[in-house]
Amino acid sequence: MSNHRPFSVLGIQQIAVGGLDKEKLRGFWVDVLGLSYSSSYISEAENVDEDICEVGHGAFKVEVDLMQPLDANKKPKVHEPALNHIGLWIDNLHDAVTWLTEQGVRFTPGGIRKGAAGYDVCFIHPKANDAFPIAAEGVLVELVQAPEDVIQAYATIAKVNA
Repeated sequence: MSNHRPFSVLGIQQIAVGGLDKEKLRGFWVDVLGLSYSSSYISEAENVDEDICEVGHGAFKVEVDLMQPLDANKKPKVHEPALNHIGLWIDNLHDAVTWLTEQGVRFTPGGIRKGAAGYDVCFIHPKANDAFPIAAEGVLVELVQAPEDVIQAYATIAKVNA
């Protein structure tokens, strides 16, 4: 694998948890833990009714997406596994996808597209195959194009810690 990456992983953008009852998820994450509800997102194509919640502030805010399937018998099954996926801020998503593909990383179908929060996203497949022998070993990983304010905030932290 080539050592030169034309991108950086800046930090956690989101975690997504699924369950059959979004109200129970909200009861725990919002009512018990105190996360803030931000918005909702529904997609027939993705079989999801999702509440987007938040923890933290500004550029370091992390989403916790609470996902309930629209139909528990259809795919994708957003409630299986319960920790559905993690999202990572990427400073240069297009270059990352190109480079990772060249290294043999398997992506899910659909390519780069707008995600629920409005950022460009794509997903690394949880399982490798013969054509693409590198995957996230059972974990669905969302790569999210970081907006400029997030890129700058992480750069500032890096300078302070250098």
